[in-house]
Amino acid sequence: MSKRMIKERNLAHGGWNHRKKLLILTCATAFLFLVIYVIGSLISDGAVTGSFLNAKLPPSTSHPYGTDALGRDLFLRTLKGLSVSITVGILASLISAVIAVLVGIAAATGSKRLDAFIGWVIDLVMGVPHTVLIILISFALGRGMKGMLAGIAATHWCSLARLIRAEVLQLRSRPYVAVSRKLGKSGSWILIHHLLPHLFPQFLVGLILMFPHAILHEASISFLGFGLPPEQPAIGIILSESMRYLSTGMWWPAVLPGMTLVLIVLLIDKLGECARKLLDPYTAQA
Repeated sequence: MSKRMIKERNLAHGGWNHRKKLLILTCATAFLFLVIYVIGSLISDGAVTGSFLNAKLPPSTSHPYGTDALGRDLFLRTLKGLSVSITVGILASLISAVIAVLVGIAAATGSKRLDAFIGWVIDLVMGVPHTVLIILISFALGRGMKGMLAGIAATHWCSLARLIRAEVLQLRSRPYVAVSRKLGKSGSWILIHHLLPHLFPQFLVGLILMFPHAILHEASISFLGFGLPPEQPAIGIILSESMRYLSTGMWWPAVLPGMTLVLIVLLIDKLGECARKLLDPYTAQA
């Protein structure tokens, strides 16, 4: 066996090992994320009811995150709040990603006027701070879960739409698309068989990477009082309530749920980065 063949075999073996490590890391991250979501969803409302006998207790073995001013266990409230935030993040990101794909395809395949109009709308949406726009939409729709979902979904599709538009423009110039047109295939057939399969990786990675932004915006809007109702066990509401007692020395209602939220966001961001590397043939074999 020549040295060149040995070198190519070693490179291929190393690329496969790297891809396998990425796959294991992606599955482990997704499993941990799923466990947190399931545990938070299974916590009943009765488990987070208050008791003034246990009010303002610091972290301990019985209450890992301590208790709040009403005696509610902060660890259970944090897990239940994370499940709510994850639900909001999934729905808002999915709606926003679908909007981005539809808008991107329309901009790339439509007329020049439609492309220019969509570009103007994207610039307009991106020119307004997301937090301000989400508050306005949420307030106009009556706040609560419905308004917040609409606000987050309506503000996170712009960057992915531009990426989809650029990808569709490149795909339309490929030889196999031209051959399909010569063979008399319709535009819908080309879209389903040629464009959408190539757009799926961008859609999936964009969906995952929008997820942490949606969760952070949900927490910030709820913190400001324009999101979920106060009785809802959400991270933003927990942090908002903790501000009243932070000056009295009760640091745990703010620090521990806040750190948990940051860790979840970093976990999702890592999942998106691993998915991007797996779907990209260049980085997957690097």
